[in-house]
Amino acid sequence: MPNQYTLSNGITVITERLAHSPSVTVGIWVRAGSVDEEKNAGVSHFIEHMLFKGTNTRGWRQISEDIEKLGGQINAFTGKEATCYYVKTLSEHLPDCLAVLADMLTDSVFDEAEMEKEKGVILEEIKMIEDVPDDWGHDLITEAIFRGGSLERRIIGTRESVLGISRRDALDYLAARYTPDGIVVSVCGLFEEDALRAVLEKFLGGLRGRQAPRVFRPDLGVPDRDSLVRDIEQTHLFFGTKGVRYEDDDLYVFDLYASLLGGGMSSRLFTAVREEKGLAYAVYAAQSSFTDDGQFEIYAGVADEKAEAAAAAIREEVARLAEDSVSEEELARVREQYKSATIFRRESGSSRMFSNGRNLLLTGRYFSEEEILAGADAVGPADIRRIAERLADFSAYAGVVIGPRAVNPAGLLGQ
Repeated sequence: MPNQYTLSNGITVITERLAHSPSVTVGIWVRAGSVDEEKNAGVSHFIEHMLFKGTNTRGWRQISEDIEKLGGQINAFTGKEATCYYVKTLSEHLPDCLAVLADMLTDSVFDEAEMEKEKGVILEEIKMIEDVPDDWGHDLITEAIFRGGSLERRIIGTRESVLGISRRDALDYLAARYTPDGIVVSVCGLFEEDALRAVLEKFLGGLRGRQAPRVFRPDLGVPDRDSLVRDIEQTHLFFGTKGVRYEDDDLYVFDLYASLLGGGMSSRLFTAVREEKGLAYAVYAAQSSFTDDGQFEIYAGVADEKAEAAAAAIREEVARLAEDSVSEEELARVREQYKSATIFRRESGSSRMFSNGRNLLLTGRYFSEEEILAGADAVGPADIRRIAERLADFSAYAGVVIGPRAVNPAGLLGQ
């Protein structure tokens, strides 16, 4: 069972000791993501990059060398609602690795020459995303679902917004978001609790400030549809609508519905669209939750001439799931897959660190394995039918099509 406490300055710490593991993973989670960017879109992600570019005592090369000479691995990522900096290392090297992470968070210099170079790196990252339609389309369908709202904002920003970030913009945002009450430190693996707490106080206890309340702007409530023509062979279909937030009573119902519809090789979409009709190589459904909202998405990559037939087959399976009650046998199969995946993920100390830190930062609490499994067990056929009926209304879906010709997404959605 994880242990939770607060440092003297208000930083929350959640730890989970795994006595069988010789390694430890530590993540510093910051409540700073694209939903917080009323201006300077992409600044959260830009700051994530810049914290690797040098502090007052370490150059950019020394940051990586100080971790790698200990055999550690350091990385970071930015999301819609949070940024995470993490290190995995052998237990005896945890204090030295924490010293590097804390130095990055509290003493980065934001050298203007390095900032200009890193802007160029991020522009290349944007190009890379846009060169991969099934990656780019996930960003675009999220924008289309949440048009006009906080969740519409692209994590990486745009070319124009990234180029427009000044040193003052970055430092002001850092001061406003990287505060003790907006930080959770998550540690999982082999460590000594008292020694860890002392190290965290030493390196992070001097951080000060209070985070301004997050302002969540709701979307316009009108799903968007768009078609992009690119010189590619396949057509990529993205259909999406509202899902559920983290703390919604139907969270596990949505998770199991998404698994049942398109979560694996025995799912309905895979069976019908790929195996029986041969219309797609990749087809799946997924649901993502956020603090204040959620999204449900269906994706298929198809030959261009099969786009209309594939879309019709997808709509047919969604309608069938809403019209016919799922059997207890089929639901039991999906439930066991979901529970197994939960247990498999928790076999990894790094995965436990990620889930513990994210959940505590965004929901204020820890989700135990027992709670998750019980939530899945409580879902019955009537629950699936209720959500299936809701998700069968394609007038509420956004649509994005990326392919070699212009296609009307509304037509593919049967509108």
